[in-house]
Amino acid sequence: MQPSRDISRLIEIMAALRDPVSGCPWDLEQDFTTIRHYTIEEAYEVSDAIERQDFSDLREELGDLLLQPVYHAQMAKEAGHFDIGDVVQAITEKLIRRHPHVFGDVKAGTSAASENRWEAIKAQERRAKAENKGDSTPSLLDDVPQVLPALARAGKLTKRAAKVGFDWPDFAAVKAKVDEELAEVVEAQASGDAAAVQEEIGDLLFAVANLARHAGVDPESALRDANFKFTRRFHHVEARCREDGIEPKDAGLERLDRYWNEVRAADKT
Repeated sequence: MQPSRDISRLIEIMAALRDPVSGCPWDLEQDFTTIRHYTIEEAYEVSDAIERQDFSDLREELGDLLLQPVYHAQMAKEAGHFDIGDVVQAITEKLIRRHPHVFGDVKAGTSAASENRWEAIKAQERRAKAENKGDSTPSLLDDVPQVLPALARAGKLTKRAAKVGFDWPDFAAVKAKVDEELAEVVEAQASGDAAAVQEEIGDLLFAVANLARHAGVDPESALRDANFKFTRRFHHVEARCREDGIEPKDAGLERLDRYWNEVRAADKT
């Protein structure tokens, strides 16, 4: 077996790894559930390589991600559900169906018009899928995945609801809602009711996700960037502690804050 640029070789390799007689014992033990978390991890690693603009890593991580649908399709083929050809067929059909302005006779129009058309077609698909399952009253929120990171899912839920007019009228109205939810967190904290505090903080985070959407910001990306910034700045704090020959736990808040403000000021120059 030799490496190849042809995806068919990847499919052959996956089939060989899952061969009941000569395959890899570890690969043979896996199923959809045990592989699922690897699929999610690989997607995040692709995102990380993109954010770092490391195209060597991106090439490798895309390969790792590509393995995942091939792996799942091989297991599905063994169980008699579908194979990788069915997966490719489904996505090519979907792309052609959702781009009538490219593959049909619909006028392309603007980017916004294309997005609206895409969403309208998706809504038709949701209705058809629900009817096939015997559900005559599908919800607009049905196919927003439960396994998404909570902040990302909050953003998608509010976006879906907004499509039928269930939304705050403008940024200022959402900002007022954020202020209201923050006040309720403070009130719950004062009451000493831990369950209420958790609930109100959840409401606050949901409102912030909605605020991000109104500002045209992806809340998950924004928080990820904030995490990265905090990590980079805290590394500076740790480095300054080493320079001064002191452990961070012994430095005291005033000194740590002074180090933090150094890098914060540098970021603004």
